[in-house]
Formats: sequence, C-alpha cells, structure tokens
Amino acid sequence: MAAREAILLIALFAVISHVIFRQWEVMHCFVVLSLLVFIPAVLSTPLVSDFGIPCGLALGFTTYFAALLVSITLYRISPFHPIARYPGPLLAKISKIYHVSKIWSGKQHVYLQRLHEKYGDIVRIGPNELSIRDVSCITPALGAQGMPKGPMFNGRHLWPETHSLIGFRDPKEHQRRRRRWNRAFNTASVKEFNPIIQARVQELGDAFAAREGQVLDLAEWIGFFTYDFMGDMVFGGWTHMVREGADHNGLWQLIKSGMKVSFVYEHIPWLSYYVKKLPGAGSDLKMMRAMAFGQTEKRYATATTTRDLFYYLTNEDGSEKVDPPKAVVISDGALALIAGSDTTSTVLSSTFYCLLRNPETYKRLQEEVDMFYPAGESSLDPKHLPEMHYLEAVIMEGLRLFPAVPSGTQRAPEVGKGGKAIGPYYVPEGTQTRLHFWSIHRDPRNFSHPEMFWPDRWLIAEGLQECVDGKLVHNPNAWLPFSFGPSNCVGKNLALQEMRMLVCHLVQRFNFRFADGYDPAQYERDWQDRFVVMIGQLPVMIERRA
Repeated sequence: MAAREAILLIALFAVISHVIFRQWEVMHCFVVLSLLVFIPAVLSTPLVSDFGIPCGLALGFTTYFAALLVSITLYRISPFHPIARYPGPLLAKISKIYHVSKIWSGKQHVYLQRLHEKYGDIVRIGPNELSIRDVSCITPALGAQGMPKGPMFNGRHLWPETHSLIGFRDPKEHQRRRRRWNRAFNTASVKEFNPIIQARVQELGDAFAAREGQVLDLAEWIGFFTYDFMGDMVFGGWTHMVREGADHNGLWQLIKSGMKVSFVYEHIPWLSYYVKKLPGAGSDLKMMRAMAFGQTEKRYATATTTRDLFYYLTNEDGSEKVDPPKAVVISDGALALIAGSDTTSTVLSSTFYCLLRNPETYKRLQEEVDMFYPAGESSLDPKHLPEMHYLEAVIMEGLRLFPAVPSGTQRAPEVGKGGKAIGPYYVPEGTQTRLHFWSIHRDPRNFSHPEMFWPDRWLIAEGLQECVDGKLVHNPNAWLPFSFGPSNCVGKNLALQEMRMLVCHLVQRFNFRFADGYDPAQYERDWQDRFVVMIGQLPVMIERRA
C-alpha cells in the first residue's frame, strides 16, 4: 500500500472513530485504547516500511489525531449539529475546555451573565450544553414533568458505585431515595430540630461575646457554626469548631480543597472517570468518606432519643420495610453535611455583608428584632419569627442576590426517550442544560433594581408596604435559590429556620461593623462560583449591645 493511500485510510478510520464516540459515548478503557492507540498503530504499519518505525508511527498517529480533531471541530460548528441554532462563543462550541478556561478563576456566574447579556436568553456554552435565562423554562425543565439530572455529578463524585441523593439521574430512583429526606424535613420534623439549632446559635453568640472588641472573620465563624450544627444533625455530633475557634480536625479544609478540581470534573465528567483509576487520585474524597464512615459507625453504636437527620436516613422511624445499606447512609450523610453547611454559611455571610453595606437596612432590621425581642427576652425562642416580615425579607433578598448555587444544576432529557421542549426551545437528547439562577435573579424583567440589596421589594409585593418608586417589577416565580420541582433543595425548611434564628439572635445581641481598613468590595471580588460558593474573609468588629 502506498503512503498516500495509507494516510487516507488512517484519516477515514479517524472519522469513523469520531462517529463511534459521538453515537455511543464509549468510555470503557479497553474500547477507548483500541480506538485511540491500537487502530492507528495497526494502520501505521505501511508507513513504517517506508519511513522507519519512529517516523512512520509519528506520521500515522499525527494523521489520525489531526483527522479526528478536524472531524470533531467541523461537526460541532456545522449546521448539522443538533444545537447549531443556538448562539454562543465559537470556541465554546468546539470544546468544553474553553468554558473551563474562562471560569477557572471562579467567576462562572459573572461569565454566564455576560454571555446572556450578549447572546440572549439561551446560550450554547459547550459542544452539547446550553445555559438558559428564560423564566418560562423553569417549570418545563425543573418541574414534575421536567428533565432528570445531567452527568455533572458523575464527574464531581468520581463516578461512585453508591450515589448520594443529589447524583441520581433516574427520576424514579431519586423519588424513592428522597422519601426518607422528605420525612426528615417536613414542617413537623423541623420543629423538632429547633433545640439543636438553639444550642449551636447560643454557642456562637457566647463565642462572639467572649471576643468582644476583637476583629473576627465573620464568614469563617459562621462556617464553624454551620459545620458544627450539621454534624449534630447528621451524626449526633462531630466537630466543635466554634468551641475551639478553629478547624482542628481539618474537615472544613479537606472539603474546600477538593472544590476546584471537582469544578473541572463537573464540566468534563469523562476526565474524572479516568483520573480516578490513577494511584492516589481522589484522595480527598476517599479521606472524607473514611471520616464519614467512622462517624456513621459511632452514630449506629450510640443510643439516642434525638430525632436528627440520621434517625430518618437509617429508617429508625420504621416507615420503610427494608433498612437502607450502610453505604447509602454514609453517602447521604456526607452529602447532608457538605450541602447543609457550605450553602447556608455562604448565604448567611453574604446576607451580613449586604446588611453592613446598607446601614439603613441594618438599622431597620435591628428595630424589628428589638420590637419582638426586647432586651432581656430570649431571641432563641422562635415564637415570633413567623411575624417578623422584615427579617424574612432580608433573608429572601440575600438569597436572591447571592444564591448558594448560582449557576444551577445540570439537567438533560432522559436517555432513550428523545429530546424535550422546554418553553420556546427544543433540547435534543444528549444535550445538557442549566438554568442560570444568578442571571434570572438579576434580570430587570423579573425584579426592579435587580443589582440592589432591597428587602422592601418583598414587603411591597405582599402588600405590607407601599411602593414609592413607581411600578414594582417582581416575579416570585423567578426566585430560585432552592431550585424548583421534585429535585429542589430538600433541606429548604431547615435552612430557612436556621438562618432566621441565627440572624435574629446575633442582631439582637451585637453590633457589627466592617473592620477598620477593610475594603468591602473585596468580599465580592473573592466570591467564587464553583457549583457551590467559595467566599473569602469578612473581617468585622463585634460589640455587645447595651
């Protein structure tokens, strides 16, 4: 065979390999190695006889991969691609690596917002992924008849054998696993959790009182509180960061250290499939799982009368005929610890940041707290919280401006059932989508003064306050900090109660102000979207109120 014919044959097989990858999304190591190593090596044999082994193999493999990349590129930017109709950056259409390079700094929320401002309500952000800002798509995409999860959690969790609740792509299995969580977080159960919240809020307040006059990193201390509280909720106790004033067992740093790389795996899930096979890969995740396993064993062995989350996850209430396997309990317990800690702490920190940047709002909230909980009355008693409308408005506004999951979760049409129409758009099978909560929350079509921290909007919308600034634009259906539908945040009720009690108690007991010399704008510069949020420091001076 002549060299020219051999090169053409190699190029042809490269195109065939592209078709195989596109059609079946093969990931098995043997098949992938066969397509990417064995076939080009065999096809390079005629070139070896003409050019020698090194040059022949180099020419064959170069031809093969060049043809493969050209085939992939031409297809992805061609009008024949299933989502070719949707606009977006050219390089984003070719590879998701481009998207990762643009958001590596942690500013995905800002990047996607700018893309929507440039291209409109639907933007192609990857070869097979769309970002949507259109409110009319919320129910079709996330509702009861919406789409299941996309593959992002396979990537983030290194393709686990036992998925946690958040990672299930099968809607029926997700619904079955969620029943225990629903029992744990219904209204009646959350009331039973109040003593656990009260104890940890009191502990944080006492720690602040002992450090009066000092500059503290409020974001760090709120993080200590949420991790301690969720440790109580999930395992009947774990960390004592508030008491110790530090993360001595390294749990918090262990979790945060894995966020950046998990963020990459979220967008390139096939990468983690192969990385996890390398020695030492996923060591942080394995260490976290080992710690969770140890706490699970302790909790199983400890008799307790407290109805915490573990009580429901292990089916101690006897609502199901079969108890869940220990691996499932460990996986869900670790999920609850992380999801319930990081999300709540970042929202609380951001809410205090907004209050300190808006002194009039802070003063009005303090006046409401003083009206319901005057000096000498315990603000740990939640009896007045349902009547505190401004407190509720402050929390809802903090969640709107700084949602815990700003870029939403990935959804995709169910495999094998074709594409799906969501609002005015059609999403073909094999395409992932995400509703960009950050952009929806800050869209002037949904909220007046969308970039402003303005709790009054919620009172005006409820008829509790008059609007003196013209017509109010307010779409409550565009408020999505807990997502929407059957896969929304199952711990929403608990998180809101936790935030109400903490904010109320701290505002009653203390005055906060930014530390001298601190530039408040630094907080937003440090604010990062890595699926969940990573924040920097929030240095404040604390003084006890008279």
